[in-house]
Amino acid sequence: MQHRYLGNSGLKISEITYGNWLTHGSQVENETAVECVRAALDVGISSFDTADVYANTVAEEVLGDALRGERRESLEIFTKVYWPTGPKGHNDTGLSRKHIMESIHGSLRRLGTDYVDLYQAHRFDVETPLEETMQAFADVVRQGKALYIGVSEWTADQIRAGHALAKDLGIQLISNQPQYSMLWRVIEAEVVPASEEVGVSQIVWSPVAQGVLTGKYQPGRSAPAGSRAADDKGGADMIKRFMDDEVLTGVQALKPIADDLGITMAQLAIAWVLQNPNVAAAIIGASRPDQVRDNVRASGVQLDEYVMAAIDDAVGHLAERDPSRTQVPPTRVA
Repeated sequence: MQHRYLGNSGLKISEITYGNWLTHGSQVENETAVECVRAALDVGISSFDTADVYANTVAEEVLGDALRGERRESLEIFTKVYWPTGPKGHNDTGLSRKHIMESIHGSLRRLGTDYVDLYQAHRFDVETPLEETMQAFADVVRQGKALYIGVSEWTADQIRAGHALAKDLGIQLISNQPQYSMLWRVIEAEVVPASEEVGVSQIVWSPVAQGVLTGKYQPGRSAPAGSRAADDKGGADMIKRFMDDEVLTGVQALKPIADDLGITMAQLAIAWVLQNPNVAAAIIGASRPDQVRDNVRASGVQLDEYVMAAIDDAVGHLAERDPSRTQVPPTRVA
């Protein structure tokens, strides 16, 4: 496992980070979730990403239980705040001082730790003054409850503004967590240049495009039973943007590229995002330990310019690149 510096800081994280967005506390049993975390630790993953909203706080509890007994100093634990939790009352969402302060206490309790290495604003809050948000984050850092601050799905201008306030307050905003894959490149035009300008790295989610880049979905065929695209409880809606025969045909053209390199299509997809020098880590999820062991083999894979060009020939014209597709909610959800 290789490690990379996160933003303009001295913090190193594993370039493959384990995340439990759609699995812990919801899609897989707790015993399996613990096995996946143990597999991640066994293959050298030291960074773990979660959020209070995942499974309405249960995912944090499961991760905390799975990491219990590990040397805390050898881990980098990330969590997030913004979306509604608990009974979802009028102050149970957003980036107000009240919600941030209450949320960090709950997250630390569930994770079983005195601090998180990275505390992230899960979205930009258009209804709370940014000054209030960043002052609250600064206080969380000064209280020793978080070491660094990050954001998720913020636009280029929001990242610049947040970074400037953080600098004025004497804290480090060092990361952004956006969606990024061969098929979803909306950060490349604006977010990445702004991040490079202010010393922020990307920790990217969905590098395998919700499983589409594994090649398991075939054009003109029904989605495999048990797959996300066959899930009528929300999974199908999340993946439908990629379930187009033209896209799926382009994805199948990636298979000979992966075969020539002796890696799987999933490993190719993860390695591809890691070629971007502004990407510090790719987040992987898993419902089985063997998925962790397979995907981690993307660490350290170098793709030369000919391979990158071949990938672009296959799917580059199919990728979403519009910067306005950055996932910023227009108003709070409660």
